[in-house]
Formats: sequence, C-alpha cells, structure tokens
Amino acid sequence: MAVEMNDLLHLILDEGGSDLHVSVGVPPTIRINGGMVNLDTDPLNAEDTERLMKSVTSENNQQKLRSEGGVDFGFAFGDRARFRVSVFKQKGNVSIVMRVIPNEKLTLEKIGLPVMIKDLLFRPRGLILVTGPTGSGKSTTLASMVNIINRERDAHIITVEDPIEFYHEHMRSVVTQREIGVDVPSFAEALRRALRQDPDVILVGEMRDLETIQAAVTAAETGHLVFGTLHTTGAAETIDRIVDAFPTTQQEQIRTQLAASIIAVVSQVLMPRCDKPGRIAGFEIMVSTPSIKALIRDGKTYRITSDIQTGAKFGMNTLDAHLIALYSKEVISYGELITKCKDPQGVIQSLQGSSK
Repeated sequence: MAVEMNDLLHLILDEGGSDLHVSVGVPPTIRINGGMVNLDTDPLNAEDTERLMKSVTSENNQQKLRSEGGVDFGFAFGDRARFRVSVFKQKGNVSIVMRVIPNEKLTLEKIGLPVMIKDLLFRPRGLILVTGPTGSGKSTTLASMVNIINRERDAHIITVEDPIEFYHEHMRSVVTQREIGVDVPSFAEALRRALRQDPDVILVGEMRDLETIQAAVTAAETGHLVFGTLHTTGAAETIDRIVDAFPTTQQEQIRTQLAASIIAVVSQVLMPRCDKPGRIAGFEIMVSTPSIKALIRDGKTYRITSDIQTGAKFGMNTLDAHLIALYSKEVISYGELITKCKDPQGVIQSLQGSSK
C-alpha cells in the first residue's frame, strides 16, 4: 500500500519527531531526539517520492524545482503544526526534508534561557543576535522573543524570513511577516523597505551577506530593536564574523557601530538529553557592558570570553560553563559535552579539577 504524506505528517507529530526525510531507496525516515529512525515500510521508489512531493508542493514551486534543482517553502498542516520544506533533486530523483515548526511558542523558561533576557526585549533600540549551527533551535528562541514583545508591547514588528516559520497573530503589537521570494526579493531589500514602514522591532531571519549585515546594524543604530541570526558558535566568533564580512577599510567603522548598537549575543547548541527523552539547549550569553563595548571597538574580541566568565551578575555565562553544569546534573552525556563545547581541553581540566 502506498505511503500517504498525510499519514507521515500525523506520525511525525504523534512521535514528537523534528524532521521527516523522504528519499529514493530507503523507507521514510524520522529524526527523533536527534537520532534517525526508519519507518517499517518498503523503501520508496522514484514514483513514490515524486507523488509525495506533489502532495505538498505548489505548481509554482514545482516549476522552481525543475528549473533550479531545489526549492524551500513553508506550509501549515491544519492547526497541528507548520513545516519548513526543502525539496531537491539528487541522483536525478526527488528528495524531501521537512522540519516541524510547532504551533506552540515556548516560554524563555521552557527553552532554558534566564529570565533576565526578557528585560532586553523592552529596549527601544539595538541589536540582539541569536547564533548557532543549523538545527540548534535559533528560530524557536527568536519566535519566543517576538511572542513576548507581541503580547506585552505596543509595537510594529516586522519579520523577514526565508521561508516564514512561526506565524504570529496580532496581539498588542501589529506583526508584519515578509517572505523572501514571495513578498520581497532579498533580505537587504526587505530591510531597506522596512525602515519606511514605521517599525519598532525588526527580525532578520539570516544575516547572510554584507549588505544585509550593514542594513541590520544601521537599523539598530537608528532607533529600532533588531534581531538577527548567524551560523556562529560563541559571542566572540559572532563579532569577528560580522567584522570580517566587511572590507578592511570599513572594519574600524563597523566595530564602532557594533560596539554602540549590540545589546546581547545568545549562542546556542541543541543536544539529546540522557536523563529522559527529548533535547535540551546549551547557551552562551553575552550582554553588552561598557567593558565589552570597549573590547569590540578596540578589536580585542579574544578577551570577550573572560568578560563573560566574570559577568554572571549581568546574566552572562560561557557555553562551556553551561554544558559542564548540564553534564554535572546528568542531563547530557560526556560525549555530548566534549563534542559541543568550544574548548574540550579546558573542559576536561575543569572536570578533573572539580573531582579532586
């Protein structure tokens, strides 16, 4: 009996999976708590994957798949969840990867962020960056932050995403959500236009090129609260990545702009728990202080980590310190601790020191 997309989507939601993989030569596969689980069905053939693709992909997106070899989009599955979909060709056949975007927006406490982060969401202007590798939960964290602002502030929130993941209804705020390729051609163009649309808060789905980074920093400087994401791990690396995106002649200027506008960098990784089913995030949190602003301005980002280590009273912590705390409480395994931390040697020494 042919596998139906509807059944697969219900199954992934019932099982608490995060991703569905559809590929020729293997049964449909679900990622649950970070591991891949094949369904107990026959391997899919080319006709199966083509049929499953057509059941969720518009004619317009099918055309893009034919002409460009791949297409990304989001869609709602009734009122149960949304999915972010990537359809692409490999070895001449159609493959699909679908990521679950839950309808429920988690609280900061449920995500594992300290409550003081909430105070930063009421700043009138500045830049808050949420960073981490793909699949580390950045979108979930940002959606929670936007949801708090939406519930508690009178503001105009503009999100620019590719594709739109979490849908936000108007609450106390008015929320405008623009999708790249559907509503506007590029992030940089969306940001340029956003400044004429009376925004208070702007969320940039991805700061992926010089033009977008420049536009986001300028928006933060000119009186808007801007959220952005980068695929970096750690606060110091994030600052370096932004500065390095600029030509050498402009790097001093962007350091000055960043020092003035940055509010916080929240860097995260996502790991399977070992105490119960599910996953948990590890965080590095940098909150801008006069000392950190000076380090950014002077190009001494290598000293930011030691400021974070001593900045607990501002709500700061390093990623490695948070991961060691999770390991000590037996929430994550030793293997996860060592593979996800930034300084394995330092972590091992720290554990040896604490066990003496």
